[in-house]
Amino acid sequence: MIFFKITLFLLLSQLLFSGEVEITSDSMNAIDLKKEVHFMGNAKVKQLQDWIHADEIIVHLNEKNQAKMYEAIGKVTFEFQNEKGHYLGSSNRVKYYPLKSLYVLIGKAKVNDILNHRSAKGNEITVDMLTGNSQVKSKPKEEGKKQAPVVFTFDSEKK
Repeated sequence: MIFFKITLFLLLSQLLFSGEVEITSDSMNAIDLKKEVHFMGNAKVKQLQDWIHADEIIVHLNEKNQAKMYEAIGKVTFEFQNEKGHYLGSSNRVKYYPLKSLYVLIGKAKVNDILNHRSAKGNEITVDMLTGNSQVKSKPKEEGKKQAPVVFTFDSEKK
C-alpha cells in the first residue's frame, strides 16, 4: 500500500508541470517489481484536451517512478491535439511516450487529422506531436499472403 501511495503521488506530481493528468478505471493494481500501475476496466487517461479510452491502461514507470510510457490495450479510442494537429481515432493498442510527445498506434489503426482534413489506416501509425510528422506501416494479415495496403485519404478540393 505504501508503494501505491508513493507511486501515485510521484506519477501525478511529475506530470503536473504539463497539465493535470486524471486516470480513472473500474480497478487498479500497482506492480512494484515491474514498476507498472495497471488501470483495468473502462480505463481513461485525460490531460488537458487529450484523452485515451481503453479496456486497460498501463503506466510504465522509470527508476525515479516517473511515467515513461502509457500503454492502452483493448478497444482503444483517442483524441489528442496541439497547435500542429488535432487527431481522433482508434486502434487495438496505443503507446504514448510523454517525454517525446510520441504516439504509436498498433493494430487496426485509424486516425483522422481534423486540422488538415485527411485520414490514414494501417497496422501501425506513429504520430509525433512535436514535429507534426506521421508514419504509417502495414503488415501482412497472414503468413504467405499479400501485404495489406496502407490507406491515406485527403480532401484535394480548394475551399
